[in-house]
Amino acid sequence: MLELSKCCKLIDDGFSLITVGENKRPNYSWKKRQTKPLSKDEFTKQYNYKGGYVKKDGEEMQPTTNIGFATGYDGLECIDVDLKVFGNAQDKKDFWNEYLNFLKDNIFDFEKKFVVAKTQNEGYHIIYKNTNPKGNEKIAKLKGHKEAVIESRGVGGYIFLYENFLFDLTYSDVQLVSEEDISILWEISSTYNYISEQVEVQTVEHTYSEQEVTTWQDYNNKVSIFDIIGSEFTIVRDLNNKRMIKRHGATSAHSGYVFKDSGCMYLFSTGTIYPHEKLVSPFAAYTFKYHNGDFGSAAKQLYKDGYGSRVKRNPIINQDLKIDESELQFPIDIYPTELRNYIIKCNQTLNNSIDYMGSAMLWMTSLMIGNTVKIKVKNGWVEPCNVWIAIIGIKGIGKTPSIKSIVYPLERSNMRQIKNYAKEMKKYEEYKELSKDEKKHHEEIKEPKKSQFIAKDVTLEALVDMHEDCPNGVGVLKDELAGWFKDMNKYRSGSDLEHWLSSWNGESIILSRKTSKSAYVENGFIPVLGGIQPSIFELFYNGDNSENGFIDRMLFSFPELDIEHYNDNELDEEILEWYENAILTVKGQIDKIRTYDDYGEIKPIIAQFTDEAKKEWVKYFNELTNYQNSDEENEYIKAMIPKQKSYTPRFALIINVLSAIAGETQFFDFITIDSVKKAIKLSKYFIEMAKKVKFNSIEQKAISKVSKDVNISTEDKVKQMYNDNPNFNRKQAAILLNVSRVTINKYLPK
Repeated sequence: MLELSKCCKLIDDGFSLITVGENKRPNYSWKKRQTKPLSKDEFTKQYNYKGGYVKKDGEEMQPTTNIGFATGYDGLECIDVDLKVFGNAQDKKDFWNEYLNFLKDNIFDFEKKFVVAKTQNEGYHIIYKNTNPKGNEKIAKLKGHKEAVIESRGVGGYIFLYENFLFDLTYSDVQLVSEEDISILWEISSTYNYISEQVEVQTVEHTYSEQEVTTWQDYNNKVSIFDIIGSEFTIVRDLNNKRMIKRHGATSAHSGYVFKDSGCMYLFSTGTIYPHEKLVSPFAAYTFKYHNGDFGSAAKQLYKDGYGSRVKRNPIINQDLKIDESELQFPIDIYPTELRNYIIKCNQTLNNSIDYMGSAMLWMTSLMIGNTVKIKVKNGWVEPCNVWIAIIGIKGIGKTPSIKSIVYPLERSNMRQIKNYAKEMKKYEEYKELSKDEKKHHEEIKEPKKSQFIAKDVTLEALVDMHEDCPNGVGVLKDELAGWFKDMNKYRSGSDLEHWLSSWNGESIILSRKTSKSAYVENGFIPVLGGIQPSIFELFYNGDNSENGFIDRMLFSFPELDIEHYNDNELDEEILEWYENAILTVKGQIDKIRTYDDYGEIKPIIAQFTDEAKKEWVKYFNELTNYQNSDEENEYIKAMIPKQKSYTPRFALIINVLSAIAGETQFFDFITIDSVKKAIKLSKYFIEMAKKVKFNSIEQKAISKVSKDVNISTEDKVKQMYNDNPNFNRKQAAILLNVSRVTINKYLPK
């Protein structure tokens, strides 16, 4: 207890002192001390009182065990920091150091303005005088605690006196502090108050099931609120559970804070476009900044930008559309009804090729599935759904537009990933340039990983680098595959071809480099799609690739096409929007089922045949074997048949996953007999296409040989081509002879 002489000195200094009994309750008439202090004589009597307990007029008198200040008198105010709410000494120390340093950083000469005394229970009193003292308030309560960690003592309150001071100032040095400094003290103290982090989001027109993710949930999960408010606020301090932010131009110590666990912002300031004293999520901040508080408008825009689960709508294309079928036309009936009808619509309105679009759909679905799901053919035989597809056609026939009409939803998603990576990398580079002290007051930014999953560059090193960051797979999409074929044309030990063949099988890829770090992908998955002209393809078709197994892994789409005239049919914007949503739904559903092992690697889900499907597959497997054993079949076709034994289960997996997501099959990982039958149909299409490619190659050689004979005229060349093969390719002959097709027809025998 404070010595009597020291107490009298404090009375002389203008303080109103009270005495306190053993039960920590102030003594007789203490409330009067709020307005009328005890004289030294009156105080001395109470200080020296040794008698028993006396109660009078509802108040009590007992032996004095401690001394206190009547706060509120003469503007005396105290911030009481009660550290006993913490469970251990380290937590107490960490909290107090953080809080004290925060005050010292924002209040100039803090230790020369405020008296700080350490209490008996390891708490602290911050004492000062205020021209307008407040009452007793609970300022900050921590999450999970019932008692406040920071309270104020002012009008109507009191505090005990202790003699353990943190700085040089003692009670006699308590002084009047400016309103600005007091405001900062209270603002900083209030930042430790836990606010229930529940964000109220206005509903919008779409409804979602429990398994789906709303637009705002998806946006909140993927976007930091600092991406939205970063140009308006600065992080002034990084606390354990939140970051203090300050509006540019604000005079206060801070404007609010951002919770680390929820990513939500809470503002005290009213001088912004955002709500104050309410939790603001990234979605809400986006809404107020870009849509003037219209949550419905914001949700619609973000939905268009690809956020949230795709809403299941009634089919826009629900009529039973038909096409003219030919022997070699891609069997688009392998796809769910709505996707099949979309392909037909694109054919009818944009003159896009059914074959090219069907092939592009196969490649795109393969890429979306990636390493997420594989199919077990039998014990010890598991296939990934990787596909390599070359669409063959003359220049100007519409290869690229046909592909684009199918893959554009995935390309847009890929472009968003590229742009987001560039933005995040810029932020990371700026963060790296900060000093160590600056980083303490800045949101921690970790180096982003590339999530690009479609590449135009077919350099294997670049692809493997991308694949390391995107383990599900990276797709190659090229307008022209000539460069890729050229790279495969020469087999040598350690060449890129070995790695490509490994990736086709789903095996690991290891690239050792002398000048930079080596690259490793455990399960290579790099599906390929691109176009090539017949004349260019012929240069690579009969080279080393015919011997090294590369060409046997290619799937060809080489339909008979004419360049179509313009038509007035229009593809509705609604259909385009529906299709994009449908593809993003497929991707989203596959992303949801992806699982990882303890090392963060993708753990593939293993699909398997139903009993009926297995019987159908075995039947076709034996049919393919008969092809291989036949003396009547072309040797080239025999060479590519073994790869169809791998491709057919892959096709079945791709078809089954699409059917399951479309609701036409119950389980995506149990391959149905219907999926196997469709896969067989698709396999036969590609076998027939391979035969056509081979025949075209033979014919190409023949007419090419004739066209190069300098000893005969163009007319005689055409006649010789006809004599060799009356059905020779007139288009190709015209190209090789550098004449029109009219000229070719003129020279043909009548």
